[in-house]
Amino acid sequence: MNFKKFFKGLSRVTRTFSIEAGPFRAKGVPAVLVAATGVVIAAALAKSASNLPETLREARALAQAMGHEPRRLQP
Repeated sequence: MNFKKFFKGLSRVTRTFSIEAGPFRAKGVPAVLVAATGVVIAAALAKSASNLPETLREARALAQAMGHEPRRLQP
């Protein structure tokens, strides 16, 4: 296997790879990273689909708890 040709082809793919979704645009290496992250998140959601409602409920409770003004300590 000729590694020089392999990396040259890989470089060409990453330069031409782009994602456009609404106002979001990514090109090159960032687009590859976004695509890989999307695949990993989709796989994780598919694997833990039965736990998803409970997870969302806990995330909402955490956001509500952190969203209020911080409580001040009384001297």
